[in-house]
Amino acid sequence: MGSTSAENHGTDGTAAVGRRDLIKRSAALGLISVPTMSFLSACASGGGGDDGEKAKAGKKTAKNPLAVNESAAMEFVLFDGGFGKEYAEDAVKIYEKNFPGAKVKFSATQKIQSTLQPRFNQGTPPDLIDNSGAEQMDMGTLVGKNQLADLTPLLDAPSYDDPAKKVRDTLRPGIVEMGQFDGEKVWILYYAYTVYGVWYSRKALAALDEEYPETWDQMLAVCAKAKKKGIAGWTYPGKYPYYIPFSLYPMIAKVGGAEVLDAIDNLEPNAWKHPAVKACFDAYYELYRKGYILRGTPGLDHIQSQTAWAQGKALFLPNGSWVENESANVIPDDFEVTVSAPSGLDSSDKLPFGTIWASGGEPFVVPAKANNGAGGMEQLRIMLSEASSRNFTSKVKSLTAYNGGTDGITLTPGLKAGVAALEKAGQNVVNPRLQDWYVQLQKEKIGVAGLGEMMAGRLTPAEAIKKIQNFADEAAKDDSIKHYKHQ
Repeated sequence: MGSTSAENHGTDGTAAVGRRDLIKRSAALGLISVPTMSFLSACASGGGGDDGEKAKAGKKTAKNPLAVNESAAMEFVLFDGGFGKEYAEDAVKIYEKNFPGAKVKFSATQKIQSTLQPRFNQGTPPDLIDNSGAEQMDMGTLVGKNQLADLTPLLDAPSYDDPAKKVRDTLRPGIVEMGQFDGEKVWILYYAYTVYGVWYSRKALAALDEEYPETWDQMLAVCAKAKKKGIAGWTYPGKYPYYIPFSLYPMIAKVGGAEVLDAIDNLEPNAWKHPAVKACFDAYYELYRKGYILRGTPGLDHIQSQTAWAQGKALFLPNGSWVENESANVIPDDFEVTVSAPSGLDSSDKLPFGTIWASGGEPFVVPAKANNGAGGMEQLRIMLSEASSRNFTSKVKSLTAYNGGTDGITLTPGLKAGVAALEKAGQNVVNPRLQDWYVQLQKEKIGVAGLGEMMAGRLTPAEAIKKIQNFADEAAKDDSIKHYKHQ
C-alpha cells in the first residue's frame, strides 16, 4: 500500500511513506478523478505512438539470462516513500557494474501518476517503475488496457544467486499470485513484503498493565483506561483514511471468514451488507462515539498521526510495516514497536485471533512500451538477490519478496514483531485485493468518502455501508474498467 503500499503501504502502496502525497478531500469525494480521463483514454487507445526506439536484444549468457543489451540505456523511476531510495540506488550500482556500457537514469518521485502519465500517453514510459504512493497509477486499468509487460520471463529466469533455481522459486508465498489479474500472466512484482495490522508500543501498554486486547470488549476497556490517563486509544491518517482497512479488513475476515473479503473484492451485490461488515463498522464507530480517537485525527496526514502515536498521545495505529522506518526519527529508543493482528469481536468469530493481512507491497512494473524492458527485468532480478534483499531489510526494517535475506541481520523490534505475527497467523493470512484491482474505489470512495466520513462522525455505520455498497455497485456496472474475481 504502499503500500499500496498504502502503504508507503506508506501503500498505495495505495499506500506509502514520506509514503503518502496529499489527496485533496475534493478529489476524494469525486470532484477530481484519479486516474484522469486523459490517462484512461490513452490506455484505451493503446498508449499512443512509440516515439522511442526499442533496444535490440543482447546475447543470452549464463550471466545475462534475459539477453539484456549491454550498451542500451535503462531508466528506473522509484516511488520516493517511506522505504527511501538508497536500497534502489545500491541495486542500480550493481546493474551499472554488470553492464558498464549502459547508461542508467535513476530518479525518485512522490508524483508517480502526474510524472509518468504523459509519458504513457506518448508511448515513452521508463523501463522500470515502482508504482506506489498516493499518486499510484491504477493497476487494474494498466493491466486491462495492455500497458504492462508480462514478467514471466523474469520469473522463469535463473535466480541471481543460484542458476539452478528460477526466480519464482525464491519468492515468498503469494507474491506471484498477487501479480496475476486474469490468468497465468504476471504483471506486477511486489518487492516489499508488508505486514498490516495494529501498531503499538509494548512499553505504553505495559505502563497501563495491559496486554494487547484480543476481543472488542477488551479493546474498549483498554481504551477507557488509557483515556483516564489522558491518552487516546487510537489515531490514524485522517487525510488518508484508506489506512483504516489495514486493521478493519482482517477484522472483518476474522469475524465472518475470508470469503466475506473475497465477495467484497469480487464486487458482489450486497457484499458490504454482510453481518460481519456491519458488526466491525459498528465496533470502529464505537471508538469515535466513546471519544477514544485522538482529537484532531481527521485532519492529520500519515506523518502527523504517526508522530502523535510515537509521542505517546495514542496507543493504537492502523498501519503497515514501513511505519517503523518512516517514523524512525520520532520513535523513542525504548518505544518497543510492536504489531498485532486486529482484535476480534468475541469467541463466535469464524477465524482465530492472529488472523492478519500480509502481502506484497511496493508494486514494480515494466511497461509494455518500455524501450529496454529486458533491462528493467534484469534490475528486478538483481533486487531479488539475497544480498539486495538483505540490504533492503537492514536499511528499511522491512522484509522483501525474496524468501530469506534475514540471516546475519539483527532484527529491529517492529520487524521482529512482524515476523512473530506471521508465525502466529499461520495459514490465517488474508490478502484483500481492492487496493490493487480498484485503486480509486479503495482510496477515494471506500477510504475517504466512506470510512473517513464515518470515523469523523459525519456518517453512521449504516449510512457508510449503504454509501460504500453504492460505490461498489457503480464500479461493478462500469464497463470502462476491467473487472477481476478471485479464482
